[in-house]
Amino acid sequence: MKAIQITKPYEIKRIEKEMPVPKDGEALLRVLYCGICGADVASFTGNQPFTTYPRIPGHEFSAQIVQIPENNKGLKKGDIVTCNPYFNCGACYACQRGIVNACHDNQTMGVQRDGSFQEYITMPVERLIDGKGLTAQELALIEPFSISNHALSRAEIHSGDTLFITGAGPIGLFALLKAKAMGAKVLIADMLKSRLALAEEFGADSIVNVKETNLHKACEAFTNGNGFDVCVEACGAPETFLNCIEESAHGANIILIGNGKRETTFVHSVILKKELNIFGSRNAFTKDFEELIALVKSEKVHPLKIISAVYDAENTADAFSALAHNDGSLAKLLIKFSDAE
Repeated sequence: MKAIQITKPYEIKRIEKEMPVPKDGEALLRVLYCGICGADVASFTGNQPFTTYPRIPGHEFSAQIVQIPENNKGLKKGDIVTCNPYFNCGACYACQRGIVNACHDNQTMGVQRDGSFQEYITMPVERLIDGKGLTAQELALIEPFSISNHALSRAEIHSGDTLFITGAGPIGLFALLKAKAMGAKVLIADMLKSRLALAEEFGADSIVNVKETNLHKACEAFTNGNGFDVCVEACGAPETFLNCIEESAHGANIILIGNGKRETTFVHSVILKKELNIFGSRNAFTKDFEELIALVKSEKVHPLKIISAVYDAENTADAFSALAHNDGSLAKLLIKFSDAE
Protein backbone atom coordinates (compact mmCIF):
# COMPACT_ATOMS: atom_id res chain seq x y z
CA MET A 1 0.00 0.00 0.00
CA LYS A 2 0.97 3.64 -0.28
CA ALA A 3 1.63 6.03 2.58
CA ILE A 4 2.69 9.66 2.96
CA GLN A 5 5.86 10.21 4.96
CA ILE A 6 7.61 13.36 6.14
CA THR A 7 11.23 12.24 5.77
CA LYS A 8 12.71 15.47 7.10
CA PRO A 9 11.58 19.10 7.37
CA TYR A 10 10.09 20.31 4.09
CA GLU A 11 10.37 16.89 2.44
CA ILE A 12 7.35 14.66 1.82
CA LYS A 13 7.42 11.37 -0.06
CA ARG A 14 4.83 8.78 -1.10
CA ILE A 15 6.24 5.46 -0.01
CA GLU A 16 5.30 1.82 -0.40
CA LYS A 17 4.89 -0.19 2.79
CA GLU A 18 3.43 -3.51 3.85
CA MET A 19 -0.27 -3.77 4.60
CA PRO A 20 -0.83 -3.70 8.36
CA VAL A 21 -2.04 -6.89 10.03
CA PRO A 22 -4.50 -6.39 12.89
CA LYS A 23 -3.60 -7.83 16.28
CA ASP A 24 -6.10 -9.22 18.77
CA GLY A 25 -8.70 -6.57 19.54
CA GLU A 26 -7.83 -4.47 16.49
CA ALA A 27 -9.72 -3.55 13.34
CA LEU A 28 -8.34 -3.05 9.84
CA LEU A 29 -9.47 0.26 8.34
CA ARG A 30 -9.39 1.76 4.85
CA VAL A 31 -8.59 5.44 5.27
CA LEU A 32 -11.00 7.76 3.44
CA TYR A 33 -10.18 11.40 4.29
CA CYS A 34 -7.49 12.98 6.46
CA GLY A 35 -7.35 16.55 7.70
CA ILE A 36 -4.07 18.40 8.02
CA CYS A 37 -3.60 19.66 11.57
CA GLY A 38 -1.38 22.55 12.65
CA ALA A 39 0.76 19.91 14.40
CA ASP A 40 1.24 18.16 11.05
CA VAL A 41 2.32 21.43 9.44
CA ALA A 42 4.74 22.00 12.33
CA SER A 43 6.22 18.55 11.68
CA PHE A 44 6.57 19.46 8.01
CA THR A 45 8.35 22.75 8.78
CA GLY A 46 10.52 21.30 11.54
CA ASN A 47 8.80 23.25 14.33
CA GLN A 48 7.17 20.33 16.16
CA PRO A 49 9.41 19.44 19.14
CA PHE A 50 7.78 16.03 19.69
CA THR A 51 8.18 14.75 16.11
CA THR A 52 10.97 12.41 15.06
CA TYR A 53 11.67 11.59 11.41
CA PRO A 54 10.68 9.85 9.26
CA ARG A 55 7.06 10.24 10.36
CA ILE A 56 3.69 9.43 8.78
CA PRO A 57 1.48 12.37 9.81
CA GLY A 58 -2.23 12.55 10.51
CA HIS A 59 -4.74 12.14 13.33
CA GLU A 60 -7.85 13.78 11.88
CA PHE A 61 -9.50 11.14 9.71
CA SER A 62 -12.42 9.03 8.60
CA ALA A 63 -12.16 5.39 7.61
CA GLN A 64 -14.18 2.37 6.56
CA ILE A 65 -13.98 -0.90 8.48
CA VAL A 66 -12.46 -3.67 6.36
CA GLN A 67 -12.07 -6.27 9.09
CA ILE A 68 -13.19 -6.26 12.73
CA PRO A 69 -13.65 -8.85 15.48
CA GLU A 70 -16.94 -9.24 17.29
CA ASN A 71 -17.39 -6.29 19.59
CA ASN A 72 -19.80 -4.65 22.01
CA LYS A 73 -19.95 -1.45 19.95
CA GLY A 74 -22.11 -3.02 17.26
CA LEU A 75 -19.55 -2.10 14.61
CA LYS A 76 -19.18 -4.25 11.52
CA LYS A 77 -17.41 -4.47 8.18
CA GLY A 78 -18.35 -1.57 5.90
CA ASP A 79 -19.17 0.92 8.67
CA ILE A 80 -17.69 4.42 8.41
CA VAL A 81 -15.93 5.55 11.58
CA THR A 82 -13.50 7.99 13.06
CA CYS A 83 -11.11 7.26 15.93
CA ASN A 84 -9.66 8.64 19.13
CA PRO A 85 -5.99 9.16 18.15
CA TYR A 86 -4.48 9.98 21.56
CA PHE A 87 -2.79 6.86 22.93
CA ASN A 88 -2.34 6.90 26.70
CA CYS A 89 -0.18 4.66 28.85
CA GLY A 90 -2.87 3.65 31.36
CA ALA A 91 -0.41 3.64 34.26
CA CYS A 92 0.63 7.23 35.02
CA TYR A 93 -0.99 9.37 37.71
CA ALA A 94 -3.19 11.18 35.15
CA CYS A 95 -4.42 7.90 33.65
CA GLN A 96 -5.09 6.46 37.12
CA ARG A 97 -7.46 9.37 37.72
CA GLY A 98 -9.17 9.08 34.35
CA ILE A 99 -7.46 12.14 32.85
CA VAL A 100 -6.28 10.05 29.90
CA ASN A 101 -6.23 13.06 27.56
CA ALA A 102 -3.35 14.47 29.62
CA CYS A 103 -1.39 11.22 29.97
CA HIS A 104 2.22 11.83 31.03
CA ASP A 105 3.36 9.68 28.11
CA ASN A 106 0.72 10.73 25.56
CA GLN A 107 1.36 9.52 22.03
CA THR A 108 -0.72 11.28 19.41
CA MET A 109 -0.95 9.71 15.98
CA GLY A 110 1.17 11.58 13.46
CA VAL A 111 3.38 13.11 16.14
CA GLN A 112 4.85 10.62 18.61
CA ARG A 113 3.73 7.63 16.49
CA ASP A 114 2.83 7.11 12.85
CA GLY A 115 -0.52 8.48 11.80
CA SER A 116 -3.34 8.09 9.33
CA PHE A 117 -1.80 9.33 6.07
CA GLN A 118 -1.77 5.85 4.56
CA GLU A 119 -4.23 3.72 2.64
CA TYR A 120 -4.86 1.26 5.49
CA ILE A 121 -4.32 1.37 9.24
CA THR A 122 -5.10 -0.82 12.21
CA MET A 123 -6.72 0.54 15.36
CA PRO A 124 -7.85 -0.95 18.66
CA VAL A 125 -11.61 -1.51 18.46
CA GLU A 126 -12.03 0.45 21.70
CA ARG A 127 -10.76 3.55 19.85
CA LEU A 128 -13.27 3.33 16.99
CA ILE A 129 -16.15 5.80 17.08
CA ASP A 130 -19.31 5.06 15.14
CA GLY A 131 -19.92 7.70 12.48
CA LYS A 132 -23.71 7.39 12.86
CA GLY A 133 -24.24 8.06 9.18
CA LEU A 134 -22.19 11.24 8.87
CA THR A 135 -20.28 11.72 5.62
CA ALA A 136 -16.62 10.79 5.44
CA GLN A 137 -15.66 14.46 5.11
CA GLU A 138 -17.73 15.42 8.17
CA LEU A 139 -16.11 12.65 10.21
CA ALA A 140 -12.63 13.85 9.24
CA LEU A 141 -13.51 17.15 10.95
CA ILE A 142 -14.67 15.62 14.24
CA GLU A 143 -11.19 15.34 15.81
CA PRO A 144 -10.25 19.04 15.46
CA PHE A 145 -13.80 19.94 16.48
CA SER A 146 -13.36 17.74 19.57
CA ILE A 147 -10.40 19.85 20.70
CA SER A 148 -12.66 22.89 20.92
CA ASN A 149 -15.53 20.90 22.37
CA HIS A 150 -13.35 19.57 25.18
CA ALA A 151 -11.99 23.05 25.84
CA LEU A 152 -15.45 24.55 26.25
CA SER A 153 -16.39 21.70 28.58
CA ARG A 154 -13.65 22.78 30.98
CA ALA A 155 -15.69 25.68 32.32
CA GLU A 156 -19.38 26.36 32.84
CA ILE A 157 -21.02 28.11 29.88
CA HIS A 158 -24.69 29.05 29.97
CA SER A 159 -27.12 30.17 27.32
CA GLY A 160 -26.93 33.95 27.10
CA ASP A 161 -23.33 34.18 28.33
CA THR A 162 -21.01 36.54 26.51
CA LEU A 163 -18.01 34.73 25.07
CA PHE A 164 -14.81 36.14 23.58
CA ILE A 165 -12.68 34.05 21.21
CA THR A 166 -9.29 35.35 20.22
CA GLY A 167 -8.13 33.61 17.05
CA ALA A 168 -10.33 32.57 14.11
CA GLY A 169 -8.23 29.67 12.90
CA PRO A 170 -9.87 26.22 12.70
CA ILE A 171 -9.86 25.63 16.47
CA GLY A 172 -11.29 29.09 17.18
CA LEU A 173 -13.94 28.60 14.51
CA PHE A 174 -14.92 25.21 15.91
CA ALA A 175 -15.15 26.82 19.37
CA LEU A 176 -17.44 29.43 17.82
CA LEU A 177 -19.70 26.73 16.34
CA LYS A 178 -20.04 24.94 19.66
CA ALA A 179 -20.51 28.14 21.67
CA LYS A 180 -23.35 29.26 19.40
CA ALA A 181 -24.96 25.83 19.72
CA MET A 182 -24.82 26.38 23.50
CA GLY A 183 -26.65 29.70 23.17
CA ALA A 184 -23.72 32.03 23.91
CA LYS A 185 -23.29 35.49 22.40
CA VAL A 186 -19.89 35.42 20.72
CA LEU A 187 -17.38 38.07 19.70
CA ILE A 188 -14.39 36.69 17.80
CA ALA A 189 -11.21 38.61 17.01
CA ASP A 190 -8.48 38.03 14.46
CA MET A 191 -6.28 40.04 12.11
CA LEU A 192 -7.21 38.22 8.90
CA LYS A 193 -10.28 39.28 6.94
CA SER A 194 -10.83 35.90 5.30
CA ARG A 195 -10.99 34.12 8.66
CA LEU A 196 -13.35 36.70 10.07
CA ALA A 197 -15.59 36.36 7.02
CA LEU A 198 -15.84 32.63 7.76
CA ALA A 199 -16.58 33.44 11.41
CA GLU A 200 -19.54 35.53 10.22
CA GLU A 201 -20.79 32.56 8.19
CA PHE A 202 -20.47 30.41 11.30
CA GLY A 203 -22.79 32.76 13.24
CA ALA A 204 -20.50 35.09 15.21
CA ASP A 205 -22.50 37.91 16.78
CA SER A 206 -19.59 40.28 16.27
CA ILE A 207 -16.22 40.12 14.53
CA VAL A 208 -13.25 42.36 15.24
CA ASN A 209 -10.30 42.88 12.93
CA VAL A 210 -7.65 43.91 15.44
CA LYS A 211 -5.65 45.61 12.68
CA GLU A 212 -8.51 47.99 11.95
CA THR A 213 -10.51 48.27 15.18
CA ASN A 214 -9.67 49.01 18.80
CA LEU A 215 -10.28 45.65 20.45
CA HIS A 216 -10.89 46.97 23.96
CA LYS A 217 -13.51 49.47 22.81
CA ALA A 218 -15.26 46.82 20.74
CA CYS A 219 -15.32 44.44 23.71
CA GLU A 220 -16.65 47.15 26.03
CA ALA A 221 -19.44 47.93 23.61
CA PHE A 222 -20.34 44.26 23.18
CA THR A 223 -20.53 43.58 26.93
CA ASN A 224 -21.92 46.98 28.03
CA GLY A 225 -18.65 47.50 29.89
CA ASN A 226 -19.06 44.37 32.02
CA GLY A 227 -16.42 42.19 30.36
CA PHE A 228 -16.94 38.68 29.05
CA ASP A 229 -18.30 35.75 31.03
CA VAL A 230 -15.96 33.39 29.16
CA CYS A 231 -12.77 34.07 27.18
CA VAL A 232 -11.24 31.47 24.87
CA GLU A 233 -7.59 31.86 23.86
CA ALA A 234 -7.08 29.99 20.57
CA CYS A 235 -3.82 31.53 19.33
CA GLY A 236 -1.16 30.57 21.85
CA ALA A 237 0.37 34.06 21.89
CA PRO A 238 1.22 36.08 25.01
CA GLU A 239 -0.63 39.09 23.65
CA THR A 240 -3.88 37.23 23.15
CA PHE A 241 -3.73 35.65 26.60
CA LEU A 242 -3.32 39.13 28.06
CA ASN A 243 -6.28 40.29 25.97
CA CYS A 244 -8.37 37.57 27.58
CA ILE A 245 -7.36 38.70 31.06
CA GLU A 246 -8.13 42.33 30.23
CA GLU A 247 -11.49 41.68 28.57
CA SER A 248 -12.81 39.18 31.13
CA ALA A 249 -15.51 40.07 33.61
CA HIS A 250 -14.93 39.70 37.33
CA GLY A 251 -15.42 36.03 38.17
CA ALA A 252 -15.02 35.00 34.53
CA ASN A 253 -13.64 31.79 33.06
CA ILE A 254 -10.60 31.84 30.75
CA ILE A 255 -9.93 28.74 28.65
CA LEU A 256 -6.55 28.22 27.00
CA ILE A 257 -6.47 26.08 23.83
CA GLY A 258 -3.65 27.74 21.88
CA ASN A 259 -0.29 26.06 22.35
CA GLY A 260 2.07 28.89 23.27
CA LYS A 261 5.77 28.93 22.46
CA ARG A 262 6.71 32.24 24.10
CA GLU A 263 6.73 33.34 27.72
CA THR A 264 3.94 35.57 28.99
CA THR A 265 4.78 38.25 31.55
CA PHE A 266 2.09 39.98 33.61
CA VAL A 267 1.30 41.13 37.13
CA HIS A 268 -0.79 38.29 38.47
CA SER A 269 -2.68 40.43 40.99
CA VAL A 270 -5.27 41.16 38.28
CA ILE A 271 -6.25 37.48 38.44
CA LEU A 272 -6.81 37.86 42.17
CA LYS A 273 -8.63 41.17 41.78
CA LYS A 274 -11.06 39.74 39.24
CA GLU A 275 -11.09 36.28 40.88
CA LEU A 276 -10.60 34.68 37.48
CA ASN A 277 -10.78 30.97 36.75
CA ILE A 278 -8.13 29.87 34.23
CA PHE A 279 -8.37 26.46 32.58
CA GLY A 280 -5.89 24.68 30.38
CA SER A 281 -7.17 22.21 27.80
CA ARG A 282 -5.43 19.31 26.09
CA ASN A 283 -6.67 16.80 23.50
CA ALA A 284 -10.17 15.39 24.06
CA PHE A 285 -12.14 12.42 25.38
CA THR A 286 -13.99 9.86 23.30
CA LYS A 287 -17.21 11.34 24.69
CA ASP A 288 -16.31 14.65 22.98
CA PHE A 289 -16.21 12.84 19.62
CA GLU A 290 -19.54 11.12 20.31
CA GLU A 291 -21.20 14.33 21.46
CA LEU A 292 -20.11 16.17 18.31
CA ILE A 293 -21.21 13.40 15.96
CA ALA A 294 -24.66 13.67 17.52
CA LEU A 295 -24.56 17.47 17.24
CA VAL A 296 -23.59 17.44 13.55
CA LYS A 297 -26.18 14.73 12.84
CA SER A 298 -28.84 16.96 14.42
CA GLU A 299 -27.93 19.60 11.80
CA LYS A 300 -27.59 22.26 14.52
CA VAL A 301 -24.07 22.94 13.25
CA HIS A 302 -22.66 22.74 9.74
CA PRO A 303 -18.86 22.30 9.91
CA LEU A 304 -18.20 21.53 6.23
CA LYS A 305 -17.85 25.25 5.46
CA ILE A 306 -14.46 25.16 7.16
CA ILE A 307 -13.00 23.03 4.34
CA SER A 308 -11.03 25.27 1.99
CA ALA A 309 -9.98 22.52 -0.44
CA VAL A 310 -9.68 18.75 -0.88
CA TYR A 311 -6.47 17.32 -2.36
CA ASP A 312 -5.91 13.84 -3.77
CA ALA A 313 -3.32 11.81 -1.87
CA GLU A 314 -0.72 12.11 -4.64
CA ASN A 315 -0.85 15.90 -4.19
CA THR A 316 -0.32 15.88 -0.41
CA ALA A 317 3.01 17.73 -0.70
CA ASP A 318 1.21 20.59 -2.46
CA ALA A 319 -1.34 20.79 0.35
CA PHE A 320 1.36 20.95 3.03
CA SER A 321 3.24 23.61 1.09
CA ALA A 322 0.06 25.66 0.75
CA LEU A 323 -0.52 25.58 4.51
CA ALA A 324 3.14 26.28 5.30
CA HIS A 325 2.78 29.49 3.26
CA ASN A 326 -0.83 30.20 4.26
CA ASP A 327 -1.76 33.89 4.11
CA GLY A 328 -4.83 33.19 6.20
CA SER A 329 -7.12 32.43 3.29
CA LEU A 330 -6.99 28.67 3.99
CA ALA A 331 -8.81 27.11 6.91
CA LYS A 332 -8.97 23.31 6.79
CA LEU A 333 -7.50 21.16 4.00
CA LEU A 334 -8.50 17.53 3.53
CA ILE A 335 -6.57 14.77 1.78
CA LYS A 336 -8.65 12.15 -0.03
CA PHE A 337 -7.23 8.63 0.16
CA SER A 338 -10.17 6.59 -1.11
CA ASP A 339 -13.93 6.34 -1.47
CA ALA A 340 -16.05 4.12 0.71
CA GLU A 341 -16.93 0.79 -0.88
